[in-house]
Amino acid sequence: MVSYRLEVDDLADMRFACSPLLEAVTSLWALRWPERHALHLPWIRRTRTMLAASPTADATLLDALIGAERGWLPDFVTPRPDTPLPGIDEELRRVRETDPDKATADIRHVYGRHPIPAVLRQGPEVVAEALGRYWHLAIEPHWPRMRAVLEADMLYRARRLARDGAASMMTELDQRARWGGGELRVFAGQTLEYDVAVAGRGLWLIPALFVPQTISPVGPEEPPTVIYRARGIGTLWERGESRAPEALAELIGRSRANLLATLDGPMSTTELAGRLGVTPSAVSQHLKVLLRSGLLTRSRVGRVVLYARTEVADLLTGP
Repeated sequence: MVSYRLEVDDLADMRFACSPLLEAVTSLWALRWPERHALHLPWIRRTRTMLAASPTADATLLDALIGAERGWLPDFVTPRPDTPLPGIDEELRRVRETDPDKATADIRHVYGRHPIPAVLRQGPEVVAEALGRYWHLAIEPHWPRMRAVLEADMLYRARRLARDGAASMMTELDQRARWGGGELRVFAGQTLEYDVAVAGRGLWLIPALFVPQTISPVGPEEPPTVIYRARGIGTLWERGESRAPEALAELIGRSRANLLATLDGPMSTTELAGRLGVTPSAVSQHLKVLLRSGLLTRSRVGRVVLYARTEVADLLTGP
C-alpha cells in the first residue's frame, strides 16, 4: 500500500488533472497484455495494425519502458502535470529535459536486478522523441474522445467532493482505497509500499483510461500523485446512438430523445456528435432546446463545455 499523510492545507490544495502523455505511456500496457484490457480491444486491434504498417526502431524502445518483471514504468516518462490540462508538447519537453542521472535511476528502480536494455541507455531525449512519434500515431487521433471521458470524470469527482466531502470522494477512487486519521492509503501494486507526508507539495488526482487500478509513482520522493481508473471507459470505443423510449420520442422528437438517451454521462458537443454520427452544429441546436427545457445542465471544465441530464431527464429516459 502507498500512504499519503495530509494536513488540512494539503486537503485544501488537492487538485485534479488529466495527462495526454500518461495515456500514451500507460497504453503500452494494453498493447503488451491485451487479455487484461478487453475494453480497449477495438483500439488495440487498430493500433497494432497501424504500428505493423509503420515499423520503426521505436517499438523496441517503447516495449522496453515496461519493466521486465513487475510491469512498472519509470517515473520520468509520466511527470506529474503542473496544470489541470497540459499539452502533449509541454509534457514531452519535460521528459526531454530530464536529468540523465535521474532517468537512469528511474529505469534502474523499475528493472531491479534485471539488466537495463541497451535501447534505454540512449538518454531521455531519445525516449521523448519516440514517445512523441507514438503519441501522434496511436493516441492523437482519439484524443478528443479520450479527453471528453477524462474531463467528465473530473467533473463528477469535483461534484462528489463538494457534495460529500474529501473522504467519500477519495475512497471511491478504488474499492481498496482507505481514508482515516488524515491518511489516504491506496493499493498501487503488490510490491509497491511507502509512506510519505504530502507536506505542502499538493496531492494531484489523475483519471486515466489504461490503468487497471490506482497507481502512484514508483519512487516515494516523487510529487504525491494518485492515478486512478476513470469512469465511463466502457463507452470510450462505442459507436452509434442509444435508443430512447418510444413515448419520449413522441413527446420531444426522435433526434432529441435519442440524444438524451445517449447522454448517459457528462459529454461535450463534439463527443455527442461522434456518438450520434451527426455534425456538432446539429447537436448544438438540440442541446440549446433541451437546456432551455430544463432537461440538461451545463458545466465548463477547462476549455470544454460538458452537458449532463437532469434528474427529470433521467426519469424520462428510463432505467
